[in-house]
Amino acid sequence: MPPLRDTGADRNAEQPEYAGGYRLQACLGAGGMGVVHLAASASGLRLAVKVVHARYAEDPEFRARFRQEVAAARRVSGAFTAPVVDADPDAVRPWMATLYVPGPTLADQVKRNGPLAPAELRRLTAGLAEALRDIHRAGVVHRDLKPSNVLLTDTGPKVIDFGISRPVDSDLHTETGKLIGSPPFMAPEQFQRPREVGPAADVFALGSVLVHAATGHGPFDSDSPYIVAYQVVHDEPDLTGVPAELAPLVARCLAKDPGDRPTPAQIMSALLPPSYAAEAFIPAQRRRPALPYGEESGGGPGREKPGHAPAWDADTPVRPAARPESGRAAGPLCRHGPLHLDRL
Repeated sequence: MPPLRDTGADRNAEQPEYAGGYRLQACLGAGGMGVVHLAASASGLRLAVKVVHARYAEDPEFRARFRQEVAAARRVSGAFTAPVVDADPDAVRPWMATLYVPGPTLADQVKRNGPLAPAELRRLTAGLAEALRDIHRAGVVHRDLKPSNVLLTDTGPKVIDFGISRPVDSDLHTETGKLIGSPPFMAPEQFQRPREVGPAADVFALGSVLVHAATGHGPFDSDSPYIVAYQVVHDEPDLTGVPAELAPLVARCLAKDPGDRPTPAQIMSALLPPSYAAEAFIPAQRRRPALPYGEESGGGPGREKPGHAPAWDADTPVRPAARPESGRAAGPLCRHGPLHLDRL
């Protein structure tokens, strides 16, 4: 991976000083498509600002996708997402500012503290079903629901990163032979019929996310994304470790046929009456309190930086599943700035 270029006002700087009128104060994280920075609005709102890598800013297709991401994120209610505060997809370096949401991702929570307890899992199921209902009502298909795109907050889970989402009335389609997503959390139709992907694909991803939250691994597990793709299309999911009271519902979410999967509203109905045993999520014992705004962490590896830092790692093309192959790719990490992530 080539080193990130210098900070500054130059259009090619990978760590620019400003996005629009927002001064970028710290690097929260990065991935293949851009860098996420901490910033603040004039009124003091803490923001997470995505700035596209310079090399992609010159790509008209990527600009169209980024414009679509901004539109999709704006269409969805902020009750279940990080609300969009400002954006300029037509800037020299396209950027989008969303409200900074404190809290660990589901991926971090499971990695650091193990699988969720049954009551927490039930609450997560209900919260993500509500989020998907809201997203789908806005006419948007997320297409990349996964643990790193779920923030756990004291007001319930938040779904972030609409980078490959698609409004149902969009005329921007996936290219033939180029699949975009995160294989362990993609539905069979995303590999087989990517142009026909609809809301049911998000429900399949929800099933995979719930298995990960309950067990620490997915229902289709391999180091190779190509083997995972084959398993998603052809094999039955492994639900070992999923609580017995939720396993049948999770299995329905993971049905191969989109028509056999429940809708988010049906998932919510299946969870009635609600369980009051699960209180609002409070990040677990290893979470450290946030530092005063703008202060350097001074920490080293393993120190958690809670908050909203999308990973931008869902854009690796994946070939349609036909037979198992080997190989995997990893995106670049942001390694400098006063604040960084240990995991993206």
